[in-house]
Amino acid sequence: MTRQASDPLQALRARRRELAAAITGVGFTATGTVLQVRTVCGSPGCACHADPDKRHGPYWQHTCKIRNKTVTRRLTPAQAALYQEWISNERALRDLLAQMQQLSDQARELLLPGPPGHQSPAANPRDNQNQKRGT
Repeated sequence: MTRQASDPLQALRARRRELAAAITGVGFTATGTVLQVRTVCGSPGCACHADPDKRHGPYWQHTCKIRNKTVTRRLTPAQAALYQEWISNERALRDLLAQMQQLSDQARELLLPGPPGHQSPAANPRDNQNQKRGT
């Protein structure tokens, strides 16, 4: 490998180590959404039916998909705060993994260049999507 190809590769490896360290710092994760809702009860004479400002709540809810079914769970304010943190951690983790994938694509281009005039798979994301679909 030439010195010219080694320097960018070393930089990619250093960045990968930084990302790996950041991943180890991510705490618990969760998927889904945390919402604060106000509800209408089942008592027909209750004021919550006539006036939206008199609805019951606010209540915290966590909604997510489990085995292709939407599951909603009522939470305490403390639980809602934890879920919000964990959902934020999940997004951060996905972002870090996407950055690692980009680094891997760049390293692959440095280590495994295609023939002259060859367009790399990473150069046109639409082509990658079509290949995955088999079109």
